[in-house]
Amino acid sequence: MNLSKRIDKARDAFSKRDKVAAASIHDTSQEMAVEEHGGAGAQYVGDMIYGGLDGIITTFAIVSGVAGAQLESGIIMVLGLANLIADGFSMAVGAYLSLKSEQAYYDKERERELWEVENFPEGEKQEMHEIYLHQGYTPEEATQLVNIKSRNPERWVNAMMIDELGMIRDDRKPMLSGSITFISFVIAGAVPLLIYLVGLFVEVPSSFEISILLSALALFGLGAAKVRITRQNPFQSGFEMLVVGGLASGVAYAIGALLRNFIPA
Repeated sequence: MNLSKRIDKARDAFSKRDKVAAASIHDTSQEMAVEEHGGAGAQYVGDMIYGGLDGIITTFAIVSGVAGAQLESGIIMVLGLANLIADGFSMAVGAYLSLKSEQAYYDKERERELWEVENFPEGEKQEMHEIYLHQGYTPEEATQLVNIKSRNPERWVNAMMIDELGMIRDDRKPMLSGSITFISFVIAGAVPLLIYLVGLFVEVPSSFEISILLSALALFGLGAAKVRITRQNPFQSGFEMLVVGGLASGVAYAIGALLRNFIPA
């Protein structure tokens, strides 16, 4: 059993409090592969899900606001598409810059730790010893850990990054992360606008009601898919996201209806 599947099975056993399944997973007589076979795309699942959720909520909020103000469908399309591209691009740039900055900060701190290990090894060993004592190890155990981890400079620095600074490098590619966020935002955010796009060619009664239904289904689906990251109950996660999206849309609709009286006929 490869590592990714073993972890998934362990999480499932824990959620069910299934001791038999958990014991089977931890059976040391079984051969276990330590390689990670989760796939290179697995680490970008969060970008896809959260980009899509933001896309649906923000776009449908605009649709609700315009519908509340009882403006024409053409205005919904113009505002919706403009928001879709502008906000999607803004989110993508934000994801790119944020991840790139985090990685640059991590690399700078790691460079500093490496320099300290090379130039002040005894001081770094003392720091590690104090850290392990603070974590609850006995002085003898702390000494053993320091001796083991300090034998290899790379392993030593990695230990300092985690134990001293609490930092783990995010190895996602910033450009790819931003691109996935943008694509997910645009694709999912287009769902509330689909019925209005169809309405440009054929007459569609109850466009807003259909848009509500499509958006609700998409929100619930993406909310349920979010459990890939949060490990929550999929129905609970989907329902929570549906409620959040509904509240945001309801507020937008109410504001649109309120401001309708101030819009010249």
